[in-house]
Amino acid sequence: MAKPRVDMEVGTDGVAVITLSNPPVNALAVPILAGLKEKYDEAMRRNDVKAIVVAGEGGRFSGGFDINVFGKVHQTGDISRLPDVSVDLLVNTIEDGKKPSVAAIQGLALGGGLELTLACHARISAPKAQLGLPELTLGVIPGFGGTQRLPRLVGLQKAIEMMLLSKSITSDEGFKLGLIDAIVSPDELLKVSRLWALVIAERRKPWLRSLHKTDKLGSLYEAQEILKASRQQAKKTARNMPQHQACLDVIEAGILRGGYDGLLKETKVLHELVQSDTSKGLVHVFFAQRLASKVPGITDVGLRPQHMKKVAIIGGGLMGSGIATALILNNIYVILKEINSEYLLKGIKTIEGNVRGLVTRGELAQDRAKKALSMLKGVLDYSEFKDVDMVIEAVVENVSLKQTIFSDIEKACPPHCILATNTSTIDINIVGERTSSQDRVVGAHFFSPAHIMPLLEIVRTEKTSPQVILDLMTMGKTIKKVPVAVGNCTGFAVNRTFFPYTQSANILVHLGVDLFRIDGVITNFGLNVGPFQLQDLAGYAVELATDKEFSGAFSGRNFVSPLLELLIKSGRNGKINGRGYYVYEKGSKPKPDPSVLPIVEESRRLTNIMPGGKPINVSDEEILEMVFFPVVNEACRVLDDGIVVRASDLDIASVLGMSFPSCRGGIIFWADTVGPSYIHRCLKRWSDLYGNFFTPSRFLEERATKGIPLSAPASTSSASRSRL
Repeated sequence: MAKPRVDMEVGTDGVAVITLSNPPVNALAVPILAGLKEKYDEAMRRNDVKAIVVAGEGGRFSGGFDINVFGKVHQTGDISRLPDVSVDLLVNTIEDGKKPSVAAIQGLALGGGLELTLACHARISAPKAQLGLPELTLGVIPGFGGTQRLPRLVGLQKAIEMMLLSKSITSDEGFKLGLIDAIVSPDELLKVSRLWALVIAERRKPWLRSLHKTDKLGSLYEAQEILKASRQQAKKTARNMPQHQACLDVIEAGILRGGYDGLLKETKVLHELVQSDTSKGLVHVFFAQRLASKVPGITDVGLRPQHMKKVAIIGGGLMGSGIATALILNNIYVILKEINSEYLLKGIKTIEGNVRGLVTRGELAQDRAKKALSMLKGVLDYSEFKDVDMVIEAVVENVSLKQTIFSDIEKACPPHCILATNTSTIDINIVGERTSSQDRVVGAHFFSPAHIMPLLEIVRTEKTSPQVILDLMTMGKTIKKVPVAVGNCTGFAVNRTFFPYTQSANILVHLGVDLFRIDGVITNFGLNVGPFQLQDLAGYAVELATDKEFSGAFSGRNFVSPLLELLIKSGRNGKINGRGYYVYEKGSKPKPDPSVLPIVEESRRLTNIMPGGKPINVSDEEILEMVFFPVVNEACRVLDDGIVVRASDLDIASVLGMSFPSCRGGIIFWADTVGPSYIHRCLKRWSDLYGNFFTPSRFLEERATKGIPLSAPASTSSASRSRL
């Protein structure tokens, strides 16, 4: 790999072109920033240099500051690893320098890359370049002056939107906002930028220092009203995310006391946030997602992916229609098979509704929607399967039905065709046991709704070929999913890890804790819904079927109660019929249903596990721990069994598949933050009080006793070799 470097070339016109080179996105690594300072100092000294143009090599300006530096700060605790360039380089050297600078932008200018352009005196861009400040997604704020300069260039409201939502814009939109001074073709970019820089040097265009601008900030009253509304919105949408309020505080400081004071506060707050648990968790998730794409024996053995052109889906229900939507939106032809015309029409209408919904929300252009729907064909038999590259079975969780389908598709499909099942819990070996092509059988576990949820769990058996795994991973990336390769077992990685989630919540309810309080504790922690509302959304039949699978596979580790049967008997089925633990009415948020409490009380009476017949007294923190520590315990078993390649794969899968709060870093990262020994002690105490459900796993006990983090790599065992 080429070393990061900064080059400078001075033309006969007196313009020094400084070029950043650090493939693939010209990240602002520490050597790049040092090289930039060195070249700028040289350009300022040289008498033959009148003006400066800053550009990026390879069709991209810069993807921003090198995030690896954040990782090193988190590992070492050494904040001095963060380069202090905001004032010295961007203000003193570039913005207040005696020679003007113009940024020549193409491809992207994100994070620190955009902030570098903001310190320049003009910005010229190629069309459709991506501009944004996404730092808040990493638990920090812009640290190279973005909190001060962006509001002064695009206006306060738009700048806050771009920063707090990490929402990028195109250079074309940037031109309309005043962020970009001119849009030119890539071929003309350097030429126009050089001329622009010279014209500024000759004072024929204004020499604008964006840090000094105030005209777009509005009156103090207007600014404070915008900030107040933004704070209220952030409290609703960014709970447990301190960087949002901190960013608004820093913006306000610059408005009240001036841009330079705002810069100083920005640096101070950045240093505080970088060392926060939130930043540590979010940076870990960032790297975990990238690491998941590296699978030993799959991505490192020289295999070339075969791209999918046509995929058949069996079953047009909620999952099948969602998968079909994801595929056609990304230019993959879909054959949708159903058992009769009624079901087929319903599936096609669901897909059309999914696509129309994206158009209505402004996320998809009308012409793209029309093209996507033209790539869908509905059928009632296997005659169209003769040239498909993959089949995804997405029918109900019925073992014999799935086995019959796999026998049929093996005969109907070409010999290269991948045979995939979207089962969420059933062992893949059982699903495909009647087929002779075991090397082509694989799990493609999407999460609902499949066209929105980002995780694709790729489940391999001992016989699944590496080529099949690679091809499925490639397809996952094509349809904008994050593929995570896992081993085969009941529930695979995510659902197996989280099967104690609703069970531990049920135990708490039967120990006398209010179910709505439990849901509230969990949502305050950062999940979208609590365990009881989750049961409502999934439907009780799904929950009972899942419980049956896990009870058979992991007997002795499950809690049995009659609660769901009692709910069904009373005519409740969650969101499906509008009544469950909550009441669901169109156009309004779910409301707790007090009339469910007598049913809960009856289940408590029948189960009879309350000590002395009286409800236990627990704090909110204890509720959180009693719900999630059993999940951590099962995650330890998943690690011990070698179901995932590495602990961080389980972290990213828990975030993307179960909406575990990303600011917590994923289930294993969070557990290591809490402390394995503390988790072990709690589980041991609860197992003595409430039974075997809480018994610590061997893996957790060993790690807690030896003081080893749960995320530390395990020694290779026969189990891990067989799974992956």
